[in-house]
Amino acid sequence: MHVLIVDDEPAARAKLRRLLAAEADVAGLLEAADAPAALALVQGLPAPPDLALLDIEMPGGNGVQLAAALREMGVRCIVFSTAHAEHALQAFELAALDYLLKPYTAERLSAALARVREQLARPAAPPGIHWVDGQRLLLADVQWISAADNYVELHLPPRSWLERVPLAEALARPGWAARFLRVHRSHAVNPSHVQRIERLGSGEAMLTLACGERLRVSRGYRDALEALAPSAP
Repeated sequence: MHVLIVDDEPAARAKLRRLLAAEADVAGLLEAADAPAALALVQGLPAPPDLALLDIEMPGGNGVQLAAALREMGVRCIVFSTAHAEHALQAFELAALDYLLKPYTAERLSAALARVREQLARPAAPPGIHWVDGQRLLLADVQWISAADNYVELHLPPRSWLERVPLAEALARPGWAARFLRVHRSHAVNPSHVQRIERLGSGEAMLTLACGERLRVSRGYRDALEALAPSAP
């Protein structure tokens, strides 16, 4: 397996390097000290790592947010390695395979890697999968996403899922900007589900989605109408 370590503490990275060196099936090892560096590193690879071992409290973005982005980039397995127990629920909502509390033993890491091997032995999920509350959602089926304070709601009628991330941050994830088009400060739509556009004047419009939901295009996002025009009558 190919492994990515992300931790801002050099000693923590050195410990993982030492322990992983004893694992015969670890074929490649990459390191980053923070979330931006990790994302840049993975974007430059021909294929994503199989496993990301992530700290949580780091400069430049926490490990939970990074895990969501790495998922979108095709990293199949996430294991957290942290001194902070309070983020465990968020971690498992992202379908993390394990949560290692520092200081951990070599045996504890080996148990986590056994879970990783089981996961890698299964068929890979199709591209465009997003994890929320431990469930796989196909992004192509999400008709629109809306802001709810520091959360977003992902709408797959008749159900919706709530995720703790601001709308702007969600739309900045790899692959999301190409999938969703922001048409209002409070929501973004999946153009493939737009069935009708009604122009209201003054640069505003009303969209009708496949599920029947009607969403407003505000004046500040009127340029989005040009991108939507080929998708709807």
